[in-house]
Amino acid sequence: MRVISGKARGVRLKTPEGSQTRPTADRVKEALFSILHFDLPGARVLDLFGGTGQLGIEAISRGAKEVVFVDQSEKACKLIRENLRLAHMEKEGRVIRSDYLAYLKAAKQKFDIILLDPPYAEVFLENALNLITEIDILQTNGIIVAECPFGKELPAKLSGISRLKDYKYGNTVLTLYRKDTAGEA
Repeated sequence: MRVISGKARGVRLKTPEGSQTRPTADRVKEALFSILHFDLPGARVLDLFGGTGQLGIEAISRGAKEVVFVDQSEKACKLIRENLRLAHMEKEGRVIRSDYLAYLKAAKQKFDIILLDPPYAEVFLENALNLITEIDILQTNGIIVAECPFGKELPAKLSGISRLKDYKYGNTVLTLYRKDTAGEA
């Protein structure tokens, strides 16, 4: 697993032992960041299911100002911190050990981009999408990217957030949502 582009291009990131964490495949990651290319410079990003940190680190490498990584596993948080160190990005990344719902309920900061790549077999994705719309932590015109397995149905519209497009890569689907501009609903 490596950083694909930007200031940390080529840096090899550590991967977890076992099957608790499923890192995003390089071709899906490359596609994701091609989609977000123009939205990343200066962005504040939330990587809600941090895992290895590879998505948030790629975002920093490509110009994101700050990434908040959230994961409930102490092992995952330790791995994210180590990968931030390897990429020389400790200042741009903040790692928080927390359950995703507890973090969202307490969140005060607004984000330009929210990355959602939870364990596939759980309902974490649906719960996170619903709570994000309730607590309003996405900036106007902000983007949510949800990664899920092909065949999993996600809502076409959320309160104040529109589904833009789905991108399919093998058995993986990236679904993009954008927060509606003020006054639209």
